[in-house]
Amino acid sequence: MSIEKLQSFLAPHYENFPKGRTIGAVVLRTTQSETIFRTEGTGEPMCRESVRAGVQNLESILRLVMTKRKQIAPERRRGREFLRSHELLYPAPKSHSPCSLNTNAPCEMCVDCFLYGFAAGGEGAQKSRVWTEDAFSVLPSSELIGDRTINAVFETGTMRDEEGKASTALNTSEYIKPGVHFLDIVTLKDVTADELRYALGNLLLTTRYGAVSSRVGRMENQILGVFGGITELPSSLELVQGIYDRLVAENVPLEHPFDTTTLIDATQPILNSWTNKRGISVKLSAEELEQLIDDIDRHWSMEERETFLKRLDASYQPYRKIKNASSQKGRKNQSEE
Repeated sequence: MSIEKLQSFLAPHYENFPKGRTIGAVVLRTTQSETIFRTEGTGEPMCRESVRAGVQNLESILRLVMTKRKQIAPERRRGREFLRSHELLYPAPKSHSPCSLNTNAPCEMCVDCFLYGFAAGGEGAQKSRVWTEDAFSVLPSSELIGDRTINAVFETGTMRDEEGKASTALNTSEYIKPGVHFLDIVTLKDVTADELRYALGNLLLTTRYGAVSSRVGRMENQILGVFGGITELPSSLELVQGIYDRLVAENVPLEHPFDTTTLIDATQPILNSWTNKRGISVKLSAEELEQLIDDIDRHWSMEERETFLKRLDASYQPYRKIKNASSQKGRKNQSEE
């Protein structure tokens, strides 16, 4: 089993203090519809950065960026859907309302809080053990962006109301084209086997990202490699730059739409060289990676999901007791003073 090969880099149980065990996953994110990644409101340009084209190629190009928050937030919410459906979200200690994101009311006791962390509004803090970074497009942004004119049609089916007045709701906005590839590195710090299944399951089950995700933003996530070690993998930017150099050296046309298989084939030799880097000890083979994904799918299946989530939830129980006991002791000391 591939989980057993990673055993040296997995925690036997949850621990409050880090011990330098790292699992790294290389993720290919491919847009399956028009997608919008921006930091401001409607009409603002897509997120992009001017970076070096390759490791050897010193030319500067603009690349699209899928920021870390655009990745982790939908994946967290996806996992919380299942926790909520099995009543595994707890009341917040101060407000007594159910644990929720972006409300300054974490419960500090659920799987999401223990794994992805919390800070604001609680009695303590927990650093996330799921580390992400900006994901970059392989091709320049000029190849990957289109413009879409947005208008508001009245119920008559035209741009004019019943009095014949023209609609003023007309706007032009940028969008990312379908078939755009982003490469990403996800790092899991000191996670247990079930936490690994939970985090990667959230990633594989999430299909919508970015703005207006109820209409656009469909995306497919593929795991191209999983590593074990005592340090992080090279950055997603370094990976994209290495792939760019390789494609240029092989005279592959760098134009959209770009073939996914060609991109994966160019990625694998780079990933195979990473076990030679300091601190990276193990890379799962293609067969072992497939076994790992099968293992994740099985635990998230209809038949096993409830048992899996409740087992993961129960693994934190000793640490909830410690937290509750220390909180009560603190309140008692304050009352005595």
